[in-house]
Amino acid sequence: MALCYKRLALQAVLRQMSEGSVYTMRDVARLARVSVATVSAVVNEKKGVRPVLVKRVQDAMKALDYHPDHVARSLKVRRTTTIGVVIPDFASGFFMEVVRGVEDVARTAGYSVLLCNSNDDVSQEQRHLSVLFSRRVDGILLATTDPYSVARRQYRPNLPIVLFDRIPPGHQGPAVVVDNKSAAYEATKYLISLGHRQIAFIAGRLDLSTGMDRADGFRKAMEDAHLTVRADYLKHGDFKAASGYEAGLELLKLSDRPTAIFSSNSQMTVGLLKAMQELGSHCPEDVSVFGFDDLVPGTEGFSFGALLKPELTVIAQPGYQIGHQAAEMLLKLLAEPSDGKSQPDEGVVTLKAELCIRNSVAPPHSANS
Repeated sequence: MALCYKRLALQAVLRQMSEGSVYTMRDVARLARVSVATVSAVVNEKKGVRPVLVKRVQDAMKALDYHPDHVARSLKVRRTTTIGVVIPDFASGFFMEVVRGVEDVARTAGYSVLLCNSNDDVSQEQRHLSVLFSRRVDGILLATTDPYSVARRQYRPNLPIVLFDRIPPGHQGPAVVVDNKSAAYEATKYLISLGHRQIAFIAGRLDLSTGMDRADGFRKAMEDAHLTVRADYLKHGDFKAASGYEAGLELLKLSDRPTAIFSSNSQMTVGLLKAMQELGSHCPEDVSVFGFDDLVPGTEGFSFGALLKPELTVIAQPGYQIGHQAAEMLLKLLAEPSDGKSQPDEGVVTLKAELCIRNSVAPPHSANS
C-alpha cells in the first residue's frame, strides 16, 4: 500500500510538471484517500483529525505542490488574517524592534504581516495604504510620516488602524507611544547635573510629535535650570543621518563650541559621530554625546551602542514592547464587532523610555580642571 501511494504521488508530480496542472483540494483528497472535509480541516489546522490522516494530507499536498487559495477563503469569511505595518525607515534599529514585537504577536494569533517602508515620504505612505486597502488587510499598524493624516481622512472608517510612535494632531484613536518629552527632559537634566551648561541639541522633524516632544523636553529642562538655549546650539534635522552629519560639522566648527550634544534619534547620532571622526574630535574628552535610541538595539540585553568605544549613552526606547502592545491592541479591535461607522476608542498607551548611562558622557573638561 505504501509503495502504491508513493507511485501515485510520483505520477502526480510528473503529470504536473508535464501539463502545468493546478490542483484543487479535491485532488489532494483523492490522492490522500480522505474526504474533502478532512483536507479542509487539515488546511485550516482544526483539531480532531487523526495524526495519520494529517500526515497523509500533508504528504499529498507536498506531492502535488498544493497551496491553499487564501484569497478565495478570505472572500468567503471576509477575513484575510493579514495585517499591514507601515514604518518610515527600514534602516532604523528602533523600527525593526517594533516590527519584531508585531510579528511575534501576529504569528501566535495566526496572522501574517505585510511590511511597508514609507521612507518618511507622505505620498509613498499614501500609496502603501492604498495597496493595503486593496489587499483587504484586516487592520493596519502605522507610524505615520504625515502630520496632517487625520485632516486628510485617508483612513477607511471600517478598517481598524492603530498608530505607534507618532501621533498627528487631533488623533483620537488607539495608539502606542513613548513619553518622549519626559525622556528628553531627563537626559538633558542628567547632562546639566554633570556640570554642562553649553548644551547643543539636534532636533528631528518638528512637524512630527516625536520631534516636537523631544525638543520640548530639552527646552523645559534648560529653562528649569535657568539656562539659555542658544540659537547656534539648536540645529534642525530630519531624523536622517545626513542631517546629523551636517549639524555635527556646524556645531564642532563653532569657535565657542558646546561641551555636550544631544541628538534626538539614532540615525542623526550616526551622522554626528561621522562628523566628529572627520574633524578629529574625541568623545567625551572634547564633547559629550547623548543619543536618543540605541544605534541597533539587540536581543537578550546586547546592544551595538554598547560595543562602541566609548560606549554610547542613550535613551533606549522599548521598541519591542511598542510593537507587541500595538499588535495586541489591533487584534483586540479585530475581535470586537464594528458598526461600520467607527472603531472603538482604545485610547493612547504611553510607555517609558530608559536612560542607559554609559561612557560617551562625562563632566565638561572645565569641570575637571
